[in-house]
Amino acid sequence: MPRAIEVLLVALRLGLTSFGGPIAHIGYFRDEYVTRRQWLSEQRFAELVGLCQFLPGPASSQLGIAIGMGRAGYIGALAAWLGFTLPSAVALILFAYGVDALGGEATEWLHGLKIVAVAVVALALWGMGKTLTPDKTTIAIAIIASAVLLFTDTAILQLAVIAGGAVLGLAFLRPRDITPTPSPDKTGGVPVAAIALILFFALLLALPIASELINNDPLALADSFYRSGSLVFGGGHVVLPLLEAEVVPTDLVSKDDFLAGYGAAQAVPGPLFTFSAYLGTIAGPLSPGWAGGLLALGSIFFPAFLLVFGVLPFWDRLRAYTRARAAISGVNAAVVGILLSALYDPVFTGAITSPEDFALAAGALALLAFWKTPPWLVVVLTGGAGALLNLL
Repeated sequence: MPRAIEVLLVALRLGLTSFGGPIAHIGYFRDEYVTRRQWLSEQRFAELVGLCQFLPGPASSQLGIAIGMGRAGYIGALAAWLGFTLPSAVALILFAYGVDALGGEATEWLHGLKIVAVAVVALALWGMGKTLTPDKTTIAIAIIASAVLLFTDTAILQLAVIAGGAVLGLAFLRPRDITPTPSPDKTGGVPVAAIALILFFALLLALPIASELINNDPLALADSFYRSGSLVFGGGHVVLPLLEAEVVPTDLVSKDDFLAGYGAAQAVPGPLFTFSAYLGTIAGPLSPGWAGGLLALGSIFFPAFLLVFGVLPFWDRLRAYTRARAAISGVNAAVVGILLSALYDPVFTGAITSPEDFALAAGALALLAFWKTPPWLVVVLTGGAGALLNLL
């Protein structure tokens, strides 16, 4: 239990300071879990990034769940999710009640937070690149992955790039090129994994049928959000069309309210999937009320738990084989390429609009890389500076 409490507290701090979307979250997670606390190796971290990118659902939340599971078992997985998710979920439920918890200068602050995401992702890319692309072959895989995504970046193409990295790793990497990585502390058992996967598919099939047969509003709400969490690849903004299709055409939420909530979700830290808490609060069968928000929140994230619990034990048994490790090394190199393309678009192009913005991003990177300033303090300083620049 002490380890689970430690996981909860660390994840809570990340949940309060991790602005910038799923790609930035990878940078924050790497700094906290790999560099500062050394809970897992760089290679293991990249393995989990690649795996979570390949699974449907909220990739950064699944990454946190997997790290928490490796640190403190199933309780640690729940603790990691709670800490990372709770701050933004609470903020968005309050926003749904009409409480403006973001302040009057939210737009200016948001620009500063986008700038600090540039520094966080750049630092993560540099650190992961040194470890995961140590030779010409892995560097080539990373560059190819980045180039492909820069031309056309879609969720399906991202899956293809990860699979392509595995194929190139199998074809060109030899055992001597692969650095062995230690096994994680806790990965769960195969029986529990099988139950989790069966439950994932059973709910995906049974909830729509039950919703049609039983006239029950909470059941219908759970079905809508469970399907949204189960069927979206790429996480983050990709889930928005699914959520809009569930609540706007059915008049559960007006288009204006949907857009207002989306704007609020952009300005809070943590996973964008907590937007579901806002939607459930204003559209749920118990609305206006927090119970509908919690039901929607739990429903959209529950598939993430089932998939991580179900896939991770099999993944960790597969990695024991030499050829599988070659494929994983190729996947890790492709993850570096994905991060490289994301650093340019949308992270850099969405944040750097002037020479002042670039200078501020460079200053944030210097604070993180050379002065070893805690990321939460860099977030506060850069957010404030960004707001000031917009007011000048």
